Amino acid sequence: MVALAPSIRHDATVAGLVGLAHFTSHFFQIAFTPLFPLMKEEFGASWTELGLIVTVFFVSSGICQAFAGIVVDRLGARGVLAAGIALLAGASALSAAATELWMIYPLAALAGVGNSVFHPADFSIMTSKIGHARLGRVYSVHAFLGTLGYAASPFAMGLLAHLTDWRTALLVAGAAGLVVAAVVSRASHLTVKPVIAAHERSAEGAAIGYLQLLAMPAIMVGFAYFAFIAAAGIGLQSFSIPAFMEIYDVDPTDASNVLSAYLLASACGMLIGGVIADRTPQHHWVAAAGLVTAAVLMILLAAGHPEFWTAAALMAAAGLAVGMTGPSRDMLIKAATPPGSTGKVFGFVYSGLDLGALAGPMIFGVLMDAHMPFHIFTAVMVLQILGVFTAFKVRQASVAARAA
Repeated sequence: MVALAPSIRHDATVAGLVGLAHFTSHFFQIAFTPLFPLMKEEFGASWTELGLIVTVFFVSSGICQAFAGIVVDRLGARGVLAAGIALLAGASALSAAATELWMIYPLAALAGVGNSVFHPADFSIMTSKIGHARLGRVYSVHAFLGTLGYAASPFAMGLLAHLTDWRTALLVAGAAGLVVAAVVSRASHLTVKPVIAAHERSAEGAAIGYLQLLAMPAIMVGFAYFAFIAAAGIGLQSFSIPAFMEIYDVDPTDASNVLSAYLLASACGMLIGGVIADRTPQHHWVAAAGLVTAAVLMILLAAGHPEFWTAAALMAAAGLAVGMTGPSRDMLIKAATPPGSTGKVFGFVYSGLDLGALAGPMIFGVLMDAHMPFHIFTAVMVLQILGVFTAFKVRQASVAARAA
């Protein structure tokens, strides 16, 4: 017991620090969306134009994240992670100075570059520093704190904007993000040595290794899985607030609270999912069960026209179901990852999140501009069902690759 205690403390420290970084990433990913009603009024913009801010962010993040894993594997994760946090927070804070909507788009792209490093750096650290027996639970803490960032963002940004204005809200959030960057930069627990061997240090060697990874069916199907799930999740997070306002004629605070309930329930589901992931190797079944449950609840929201508080409860239940899939999803990808390629694999596969996240706001923004708020939930359901099929394909391709 005495021997185990330091290991537990070490794992908890690593999980907490990496989780704090993940919280920061997710907080800033949707920091603008609670401000959309205020920005719409000031700039006279459409919902589609506002959704384009999120799209630009995730285009930049997705393109860069596909290659950020190479940088992480070459240089080590801690410094890259701290630099990404600083860039993400700084660009978001600078957006407060915009006098025209178009000025925010290049800053959103710059913030996306900062956001691109999180998944390859985080998973490189966790996989290197955490023992396999607790890895599922550490993944769940990482996912929990990331989702907690999603849950905190609408509440915190909405409250700050209500007490001051949307510009001050961005400045305060940016300052807090820079503090997190400073903490991570000094955290020796997060130091991971570069894993690329000397013969791979040329640009040619790194490119060949990357192309070999892209040829692996499990990696490509994993990319598709993340794209579908992200399109559903980011679309719901970006436009469930105006959808609930239009359907139920409630104020922005009540609509934001429903989204926060969904995200908090999702975060709790991830903690449950971490325990499940450490106790079963059938991670594809866990992912499928959670997504099917959430899809059924989305059908009820789209077709049942329930009362407002019933709809809020259905949203929370859907969040719990989706959250439980998170750690098993990450374990599926880890099982398909060749040794020494954690940064590259998670960087590429998680760029599927950015592809889905950039498409989602545009699709859902069009639905809102067409005054079809119920179809927000229909679109989420379709994307979640597609995720079920890809989860089984990841498992199938991974097993076939190991057998070969």
